[in-house]
Amino acid sequence: MEKRKVMRNPNQGVTLYVRPPAPQVPSDMRLPWGLLLLAAALGGAAAARCPAPCVCDNLRAHVLCLNGSLVAIPDTIPEVVFYLCGQQLTKKLDLRGNSFSVIPAGAFLATPYLTHLDLQHCKVERLEEGAFRGLGRLVYLNLASNSITLLYQESLDGLSSLQQLILEGNRIEEIQPGAFGHLGSLTVLDLRANALVYLPDMVFQGLQVLRWLRLSHNTLHVLGSEAFAALPALRRLSLDHNELQALPGEALARLDGATRLDLGHNPITYVAEEALAMASLRHLFLDHASLQDVAPDAFARSPQLRMLDLRENQLQGLPPLAGAGGLARVSLHGNPLLCSCLLRPFHNWLARARVQAEGACAAPPALRGRPLDSLKPPEMRCSRLRPPPNPTTPSEQPRAASSRQCPRGCACSSDFRHGSCANRDLQEIPREFPGDTRLLDLRQNTFRTVPPDAFPSLKELVSLHLQSCGIRALQPGALRGLESLVYLYLTDNHLSTLAAAAFEGAPQLAYLDLDRNAFTRVPAGAFQLLPNLISLHLQHNAIRELAEGDLAGARGLRWLYLTGNAIRHIAPAALAPAKMLEKLQLEGNHLVEVPTAALRGLSALSELKLSRNPIKRMGDGVFLPVASSLQHLYLDNMGLEEISPRAFAGLGPKIRSLYLESNKMSNIPNMSNFTGLEILNLQDVPFHCDCHLLPLHRWINKLNLRVGATCGSPPEARGLKVKLSTTFQTCPGWGRGEVGEANPEKTAAASKPSKKKRSGKSPARGFN
Repeated sequence: MEKRKVMRNPNQGVTLYVRPPAPQVPSDMRLPWGLLLLAAALGGAAAARCPAPCVCDNLRAHVLCLNGSLVAIPDTIPEVVFYLCGQQLTKKLDLRGNSFSVIPAGAFLATPYLTHLDLQHCKVERLEEGAFRGLGRLVYLNLASNSITLLYQESLDGLSSLQQLILEGNRIEEIQPGAFGHLGSLTVLDLRANALVYLPDMVFQGLQVLRWLRLSHNTLHVLGSEAFAALPALRRLSLDHNELQALPGEALARLDGATRLDLGHNPITYVAEEALAMASLRHLFLDHASLQDVAPDAFARSPQLRMLDLRENQLQGLPPLAGAGGLARVSLHGNPLLCSCLLRPFHNWLARARVQAEGACAAPPALRGRPLDSLKPPEMRCSRLRPPPNPTTPSEQPRAASSRQCPRGCACSSDFRHGSCANRDLQEIPREFPGDTRLLDLRQNTFRTVPPDAFPSLKELVSLHLQSCGIRALQPGALRGLESLVYLYLTDNHLSTLAAAAFEGAPQLAYLDLDRNAFTRVPAGAFQLLPNLISLHLQHNAIRELAEGDLAGARGLRWLYLTGNAIRHIAPAALAPAKMLEKLQLEGNHLVEVPTAALRGLSALSELKLSRNPIKRMGDGVFLPVASSLQHLYLDNMGLEEISPRAFAGLGPKIRSLYLESNKMSNIPNMSNFTGLEILNLQDVPFHCDCHLLPLHRWINKLNLRVGATCGSPPEARGLKVKLSTTFQTCPGWGRGEVGEANPEKTAAASKPSKKKRSGKSPARGFN
């Protein structure tokens, strides 16, 4: 095998690969000397253009700019690298761990040959129209772990060859129909761990070859009957860990070719007659739900079903499953099975149909713990045992009659149940929309006020867009009658106050967006009538404090966004009503200390963002109230000068990402117990590289992470990487620590390096 010599250019962050002398080539096959010189010059020019924070692997056409605090897509990515026998173009670009906020239109026009693009953990909030245009060769796009909230119709234009799209771990609340319309080659779509509550009809239109759709870990409880109608090639659907209260049979019936369906971890209590009509389904997961009963012919219209997982439910028994003739295995572990005479019909059916049943009796006491397959019919008796309750089938509300009228100048889609009057210079909110409208877009008009009963006869409306409408008042009863409303967008208006009566009649409202208005304080008590409020956006207002009672009534609130206000003070009890809070974003305010007292009682808080607050010092135990749950902590760009040795007390293996870049301290506390770190950013911190910093040097040397820590002093070490600096070699104990003797600063990650590290491969060297 041909060997290559590798040289590093520390000034350009470029990896240059030099080939050994080539074998002799017949003279008639040699390239002209002038062409070889041109190729070498162009190759050198391409290498020289590698952006300073990046590593460019020219042989494999990979560019990596990891955790570099970039705020814009680099415009000097090498486009062309010539070699002896051809041409290589940048194909894989890894930008993980930067800070882009917005992906602008045409961001990647300079790299048209990209096939793989990774934008994980980049704090992306918005994809502008045409952001990915020009990437017609891209097959893999990873946008996981960002802050994207909406997917509009034009968000993903230009990705005609894309095969895998990863959007896991964003804040996507809504997908407008047509958002995936240009992704005709997509085979895997990952939307796990977002904030989806509702899927409208035809939302996945255009995904003709999609094979796996992942919707796990959302809060879905409403599915349009045609939500999956445009997925002819789908084979696997993951809907586990949502809030579906009934099996969505009508929507699932459109999936003729699906073979695996995961509905586990949903609060489904009953599976009704012929509830599932999926002709090709072979594996059905209904584990960890709330099932109390299953109808005898629930699966009669799914003739190919082979495996049924009903673990960890509330089933005391099952009837013989008529029509499920192909079933081979039923898992019932973790159910309170009552092995009485009432279970005999099911037990006999198992033997007759040759179905393997996994599970054990919970009662009567004499049979507790006995496996089902070990029971004999005479053992299953009925003395003094009552039959389990038989829940009734949840009634279905009839769909409101659909009328096909549409206000003049507006557009109403009967297929999508979508009405739009966006940017029509309207002065008043129009009426007479079809009664079955689910999404209503009224953006960029001039309404100034929303009067009482502004949306009559729209009982099925789920999403209402009123952005940029000059609205100054939401009058009491404005949303009356919108009993299905889940999303309300009021961004970019002139609201300065809100009364609770404004939300009267919209009890299902879960996502309320009030960004970029004129609030100087949180509208106290406004959320009393919103028991289902999950997400509250109040970013970029002029709020000066959080006072006690501001969030009264918001007991189900999970995500609170207060970035870009003027908050100086948070009262100790201000957040107390929101005991389920998971994300708290306070970036870009005027806090001068960590609001420790206000964090007490927030036992579910996993993300805390304090970036860009003028906090100069952090004392001991400032995160103790949330130490048992916190996973992501943002402390960057604060001008932080001192961190107490015990500031991170209580934090440990649960922390997955820690951002400390662009601060002013010269050292940081011992973090050797942060063994679960996936991201650690220490860029632009002026570390004083003397012997006091030796523990940090040793620790980050053992991490398989790119942390970006550099020395700010003493003068002879300025600019050197802490990880590589030789200034520590004169410190006492240097040799002992480096040869691997017992060292209290070692972490689990350090003592057990990954396979990637053992084999000499690093995430900073390329895609794997």
